[in-house]
Amino acid sequence: MTTHATATRKEWLAARLALLKAEKEHTRRGDELARQRQELPWVRVDKAYRFETDAGQASLADLFRGRSQLLVYHFMFGPDYTAGCPSCSSIADGFNGVAPHLAAHDVMLWAVSRGPLAKLQAYKRRMGWTFPWASSHGSDFNPDFGVNFTEAEQRAGIQYNYEKLEGASPASKEDRETGIVGEIAASAGVDAATFTRELPGMSAFALEDGVVYHTYSTYARGLDALWGMYQWLDRAPRGRNEPGFWLRRRDEYANVEAKACAQCA
Repeated sequence: MTTHATATRKEWLAARLALLKAEKEHTRRGDELARQRQELPWVRVDKAYRFETDAGQASLADLFRGRSQLLVYHFMFGPDYTAGCPSCSSIADGFNGVAPHLAAHDVMLWAVSRGPLAKLQAYKRRMGWTFPWASSHGSDFNPDFGVNFTEAEQRAGIQYNYEKLEGASPASKEDRETGIVGEIAASAGVDAATFTRELPGMSAFALEDGVVYHTYSTYARGLDALWGMYQWLDRAPRGRNEPGFWLRRRDEYANVEAKACAQCA
């Protein structure tokens, strides 16, 4: 028998209507936050960033591909990684479907990582992705937009998500102590320190009269709204229900199930 609260349909409806009121308030607040994002001042980007793409070398302006708006997902895939971050991979699983809709709305979507292009291309094939993914290897793009750090910066405490963080990574003390960070890092083929010198984020840019402007960036929990899986889980009966590090790359879940079955046998 369930230990969760139960009710009659009439009692459930009363509780649901009370929740609906709160949900509508949250939606309206979200609309207001979107308006405030769009009213942020723009910052001209004068540095000549260079990227490696499937079509060859490109500038930041080239990434717009004839559109006036550019969204960049800062994907955690450093030069030493052998696979992309599993969390970033989960977010990127939604890009194939949304990219054409964005393009039709004058918005270009790219993933950008510091890993060499050949590694990104191989991983992209593995995951079955078709969205554009550029390598910023050798440029200042990632550190300038707050998603890559040196060993010295890491030791001193990095500046991430607009605040100074103490310790070697933005992971919680509990996650560090339970070894979750090391487990995630190992799944990308590196140690925890190397893994967390790359961090996730999203940045927006505008192109006007040949000039590129930085308009917005968000990091950490600010990315949750872009993570399609979590939007569904937040509406499931048990929510995110995250005991330990459960997240895997999309093509790894079958292996997890097989191991679980073997342990039960």
